[in-house]
Amino acid sequence: MGAWRETGLRWWWLALVAIVIDQISKWFTVAYLEFGYPGIAVTPFFNLVHVYNPGAAFSFLADQGGWQRWFFAVLATAVTALLSVWMYKLPRTARWLPIAYALIIGGAIGNVIDRLVLGHVVDFLDFYVGSWHWPAFNLADSFIFIGAAMIIIDSFKKERPHEQTNRP
Repeated sequence: MGAWRETGLRWWWLALVAIVIDQISKWFTVAYLEFGYPGIAVTPFFNLVHVYNPGAAFSFLADQGGWQRWFFAVLATAVTALLSVWMYKLPRTARWLPIAYALIIGGAIGNVIDRLVLGHVVDFLDFYVGSWHWPAFNLADSFIFIGAAMIIIDSFKKERPHEQTNRP
């Protein structure tokens, strides 16, 4: 039963925490923020807004007929499965990569929940400079970005013997 504890899968709890935090933040957004822009000004470069994204990052494919909802749900499921396998292959001593994978999994599942339940993703973080706004995003997107950045950083590190995978 406890074999997963001897692998990187022991970090799956972090994915669950990311999902819960993401969903709570989106619930508060829908419950307490009026839909649309300009939202609530927090700083001279950041607003809290309540907007929807039926597409992917930067509203990619948002104007399609709805097939993208299912495509991104299947893609997130496949990525979750793949990263879980990679986590399983990592030893208990590994931390950096299983944390990165868990953050990506948590973010992917957080957005999939939105897609399947609502048909779109709830976004609420709006950063801007002057009148130029980055596309609004959410905590799930942030978790995915942080996890991906961690993987990129890890690719520049030399593998240490105690962090090697359990591959035969």
